[in-house]
Amino acid sequence: MSQSPREILETLLGHLGFFVEIEEELRDGHLILQIRTNEPERLIGRRDENLESLQFMLNRILLAQSPSDQKAPRVIVDVEYHRSIRDRSFLERISLLANAVRENGRPVETEPLNSYDRRLVHNAYRDDQDLMTTSPEGMDKIKRITIKRRE
Repeated sequence: MSQSPREILETLLGHLGFFVEIEEELRDGHLILQIRTNEPERLIGRRDENLESLQFMLNRILLAQSPSDQKAPRVIVDVEYHRSIRDRSFLERISLLANAVRENGRPVETEPLNSYDRRLVHNAYRDDQDLMTTSPEGMDKIKRITIKRRE
């Protein structure tokens, strides 16, 4: 029998020497595992690198253990609401770029973004009637997104 995302994360963090409490939240159809620890900075890492790696690893494990005829659940890992606060601030900055495109009509490129941030931007503007987002094809880990008017 396969383990739940929460159990897998608890096991991973235990092996890494972290003492944690993990709460499960459902938000916008996504399972969010909210970690509480006495070492949040160490778990988050510089520029969120540890947090990104942990989330990537957890989602790869879930993909490997899910039956081939089912889609693996996509889980978001957060540490003491760090990601939630950061996401809100990040999307506010992106909104400024989008508003510039609305006003002057010229496409704008974002700074290089990781896959998590690109997904945030694409999802934020997926249903926008005026704007669309595109990113280049390829396997690059870091890419820019172009925000432009819908054609």
